[in-house]
Amino acid sequence: MPKAVFKNTTIAQSDDTTLLEGNHYFPPETVNREYLVASDTRTVCPWKGTASYYHVVVGGEIDEDAAWYYPEPSAPAVSIKDHVAFCGKVEVIP
Repeated sequence: MPKAVFKNTTIAQSDDTTLLEGNHYFPPETVNREYLVASDTRTVCPWKGTASYYHVVVGGEIDEDAAWYYPEPSAPAVSIKDHVAFCGKVEVIP
């Protein structure tokens, strides 16, 4: 079961991730939001749309912009709406 871990803390875990471009997108209900802090960062993917970001925070340690999601994805990416993917120091274990 894929899970996202930062500082020995599981941030997300699910049997039902969507694997897209090498990233596991976790369904929103499987993400422990107590470790996420909204970021002002936005990026644009030509085919998925505009991504919004979170900082991941555990025990006072911050991994900036280490999680992202598409609140209003384009039609081809609608299956990952609000799903959260991780990068940076967050380890995603397949």
